[in-house]
Amino acid sequence: MKGIWWKVLGIILVAYSIIMGLLGEVPRLDILNETIRVLYYHVPMWFSMIAMMLLSVIFSILTLGNYSFNRDLWAYEFARTGFLLSSLGLLTGMFWAQFTWGSFWTNDPKLNGTAVTMLIYLAYFVLRGSVEDPQKKARLAGVYNIFAFVMMIVFIGILPRLTDSLHPGNGGNPGFNQYDLNSDMRPIFYAAVVGWILIGLWISQLRSRFIKLSHEE
Repeated sequence: MKGIWWKVLGIILVAYSIIMGLLGEVPRLDILNETIRVLYYHVPMWFSMIAMMLLSVIFSILTLGNYSFNRDLWAYEFARTGFLLSSLGLLTGMFWAQFTWGSFWTNDPKLNGTAVTMLIYLAYFVLRGSVEDPQKKARLAGVYNIFAFVMMIVFIGILPRLTDSLHPGNGGNPGFNQYDLNSDMRPIFYAAVVGWILIGLWISQLRSRFIKLSHEE
């Protein structure tokens, strides 16, 4: 993406979601109370992470079809940014869980699936670091990245819906859109999702440019 308009838009949307997330009106619900504000910071991280991992696997597939250093680099950087966002999502989720479920970590299938997913992607980074030949690295990492993305969908999107889970929209629990994501919260929530996706794109772009400059030297 060229130009700076989308970067400025990302900053504005994230800033708006942070400020209004703290100051805006929220529903007064049992158990959740004011902690519902974490929704603006926790859930958008996961949406953004999935977007980054999707872009990563797309560039991996393109690299498998026709090797390109730039495509492989984009696959790597989108995965790195996605992992960063998933780490932030996990931390904000643990903070939220402490106040609503009474523990930073519970035996919840979505939490456990998230941990497994992060380990799978850590293995992706280890695999890349263990191979020196660029083309061989791109091929091996590309195949593994497809596997990692599929496993991510299974562990955080499918399995929690098939078993009992404390998370909204899973295990028979109503989703936020049915329970407490009211008209006051929706604009802030969607602004956060779009804003963090744009910030994720920006981070990936900056990292890829830095590596290309280092590679040229």
